[in-house]
Amino acid sequence: MRPLIFAFPVVFAAVFGCRGLSAQTTVWEPSAGHVQVPIWPGAVPDARPVAGPEAAETTGKNSLVAGRPWVSVSNVSRPTMTVYSPAGKNTGAAVVVFPGGGYEILAIDLEGSEVCDWLTSRGITCVLLKYRVPAPRSAPNWGAFPQSPIALEDAQRTVGLVRFHAAEWHIDPHKVGVLGFSAGGHLVAAMSTHFEKRLYGGVDAADKESCRPDFAVALYPGHLWVNQKFELNPNVPVTRETPPTFLVQDEDDHVDSVNDSLVYYMALKKAGVLVEMHLYAQGGHAFGLRRTKFPVTGWPELMEKWLGTLGVISE
Repeated sequence: MRPLIFAFPVVFAAVFGCRGLSAQTTVWEPSAGHVQVPIWPGAVPDARPVAGPEAAETTGKNSLVAGRPWVSVSNVSRPTMTVYSPAGKNTGAAVVVFPGGGYEILAIDLEGSEVCDWLTSRGITCVLLKYRVPAPRSAPNWGAFPQSPIALEDAQRTVGLVRFHAAEWHIDPHKVGVLGFSAGGHLVAAMSTHFEKRLYGGVDAADKESCRPDFAVALYPGHLWVNQKFELNPNVPVTRETPPTFLVQDEDDHVDSVNDSLVYYMALKKAGVLVEMHLYAQGGHAFGLRRTKFPVTGWPELMEKWLGTLGVISE
C-alpha cells in the first residue's frame, strides 16, 4: 500500500458573527468511514497568511438551499483530500470534486460531500478536495489563478495523487475527471488548461503523474468572462488538448453570469474540444445536487448520460 500522510483532526469551538451562519463552529470532518488526509507531505507551496483557525459553520435560516442549511469552511491553509469509494459496483472512473465559495470559503457539503455520495452510488470513486482558501478577499492571498496560485496547485497535486494510487483505489487512471461549482467550476477550467507543467516543484513520485483531467464538469462557473466583454479570460488558454467538458448554468444566475459558460463553450468549440452545455432560464446560483422546482436541478442525470457517451461509464 502506498503511504499517505495521516490527517491530524483538531476540533475547536468559537463564536463570531458571520452573515447567515450559526454561531457554533468546528473543524470540518467527513462522515463516519471516511478520513481526510493532507495532500502535501510537508510544507505547502506558496503558503499564505491565515486570517484565523480553520472553521466549519452551518448556515442559519437566512441561507438555506432547498429548505436545508449547508456547511461553510473558511481559513483553509492545510489542504486535504477525502476518498469516497463505491460500496457496490465500481466503474473504475474517478472524479475529483472542487466545492465552490468564491475562493473565500468552501461549500463543503452542498457542493462537496453530497456530490460524492451521489457519485459513489453510481459506481464512481469520488475524491473531495478541501483546497486552500486561507484569507478574506485581498490580493495576493485570495482569488483565481494567476492572482493566487494556491488552489490550482492543490488541484494539480490531487489529480496526480489519484493516478498514483489508481491501482490501490481500483481506479482506471485513464478515467479521472474533475467537477466543480462556481469558483470550483473555474478551478475545473484552470485544471483543464494548466496541466502540462506543475505550478510548484515536484515533491514526490505522485507529481510525475499526469494532472490532465480525462473529462471535466463545470457547474455555474465563474471568473471566465472578464472586463464586461464577451470574451474568455485569457488566463484560461483553451487548446485542442483541453478535455471533454460538460457545462451547466442558469440565465438568472446573478452571482456568476451565464456569459461565463457561453464564452468558455465557444472557445472549446473553436478548439475542437468535445463539449456539452445545458442552459436554463431559472434556477439561480449554488443549488448543488439538491432538488428544487427548477429543471436545472436534474443535471445529474444528464451528466451521467454524458459520461456514458464518452465511455467513462456504461450507458
